[in-house]
Amino acid sequence: MNDDLTARARIRDAAIKLFTERGIEGASIRDIATEAGVSSGLIRHHFGSKEALREACDNYARDRMFQLSRELIDEQGLENVSIATVQPVSFPLQTYLVRSMMDGSETAAALFEQTVAYGEEWAKTHGVVTDDFRAWSAVITVMKLGVFVLRDQLEQALDIDISTTDGYARLSRAYVDIFSQPLLTPEQAANLRKDQS
Repeated sequence: MNDDLTARARIRDAAIKLFTERGIEGASIRDIATEAGVSSGLIRHHFGSKEALREACDNYARDRMFQLSRELIDEQGLENVSIATVQPVSFPLQTYLVRSMMDGSETAAALFEQTVAYGEEWAKTHGVVTDDFRAWSAVITVMKLGVFVLRDQLEQALDIDISTTDGYARLSRAYVDIFSQPLLTPEQAANLRKDQS
């Protein structure tokens, strides 16, 4: 039974890797079997079809990211989170989920919606100044996911692979710098809000 579970996990991890690199259409069952070191028949035995495998990967990535969020932020507190702890687990899952969103996954789209809803509620209870909490959360979410969409351009600009611990740390420090200081004075913000109304 343990060998069976290990094979299932190996298949899932191989599929996540190849779906991320090639998209759902570009990764065949045969490619995934080769990457996982199993037969194509074993993939069909465990998952039935490529779509079912993709759904299992989506659900695993979503659930694992929520679990990480609870463990690292809700239980430890954001101030105690270490990049070295977060990066090796979260980066591949984040990258996969963004690719899955781009490929039209309903599970990944639902995760996006959940993330926006969570951010909206967080903003309401943490003193964020806005008259449109929904837009605030949606834009922040897209900005953070955009790093993965434009990964090649970002890595070229920084001359570093953001999937490495050093690269992820540099990216994270930039987020901290951006989010920890206002870019506009209160007067500028008031004028811009007035111009947009």
